[in-house]
Amino acid sequence: MKKILIIGGGAMGSAFTFPCIDNKNEVTITEPYNKTFIKNLSSKKKYHSSLKINLSNKLKYKKYSTHLLKNKYDLVVVALSLSGINFISEEFKKSSIKSPILILTKGLKYEKKKQQIFTISEDIKKTNKNINVSVLKGPCLAKELSDKKQTSVIVANKNIKTAKKICNMITTKYYLTETSKDVIGVEICSSIKNIYSMIIGAGDSLNMSSSLFKKSINEMIYITKYFKGKIETALGLAGVGDLYVSAAGGRNSKMGSYLGQGYTFKNAKRKFMPNETVEGEQLAREIAPFVLNKIQQKKIPLMTKLIKSIINNKKLVLN
Repeated sequence: MKKILIIGGGAMGSAFTFPCIDNKNEVTITEPYNKTFIKNLSSKKKYHSSLKINLSNKLKYKKYSTHLLKNKYDLVVVALSLSGINFISEEFKKSSIKSPILILTKGLKYEKKKQQIFTISEDIKKTNKNINVSVLKGPCLAKELSDKKQTSVIVANKNIKTAKKICNMITTKYYLTETSKDVIGVEICSSIKNIYSMIIGAGDSLNMSSSLFKKSINEMIYITKYFKGKIETALGLAGVGDLYVSAAGGRNSKMGSYLGQGYTFKNAKRKFMPNETVEGEQLAREIAPFVLNKIQQKKIPLMTKLIKSIINNKKLVLN
């Protein structure tokens, strides 16, 4: 029996407890921010309001503290939102964490001083050079995972043996895993697919979705290669696989459909999605300085048009 600590009690972090527990691991979850989650999990039913399901009675909960990270675990899973990455990176540094890390969080970070884009694993390793970081990405929706519907994901680490060890801890009949050495490619693809989901969603009202899907894949391949990732990664679970699921239905695709109808982002957000997070928009704003100044815009016209429409609050024109 392996010991797994999951940091983050949101939808994905909590859903991830199911395959971990079903694989006969001792699983502990902690939540640094959400007091409602703490209160609900402390109850006998362990009801999760976002997933609308009771978490396993075998799941352990511990109040978050830096000292918790000093305990020995076979795996520490980061399931925080992108805004929590700076926090947990500093916590890893304070605790001198020795356990292997698995990151579920998707996103990229732009450092203005260096004028560079960093993946989450790169960002964490800037202040924690010696920790062993793996990433898990792919076409997996939290609600479907908690309902134990079959899905597939990819675990990436430059040391393939480490990736395989993690897969052995979490694979079940409904949660299938693959491995990859292409950490940078997996992280890039899993992030930019949110932008392309918006673009494909915009094509719904224009009867252009199929064409935009094909063009989006071509741009994803170009960007993946630009950051030294592999083409097969863009064509795999972290790229096309995740893009397909996101474009078929999700917040990014939903927002895209409003942009395709002629709404600006701010108007659409205010009118239709005032309380929903649109990850593609957040990423577009984060990476805009790099994309618009460092990458040839003629190579990625779709991404360029979406970013400009968001940061300038203009209507999106794709043709």
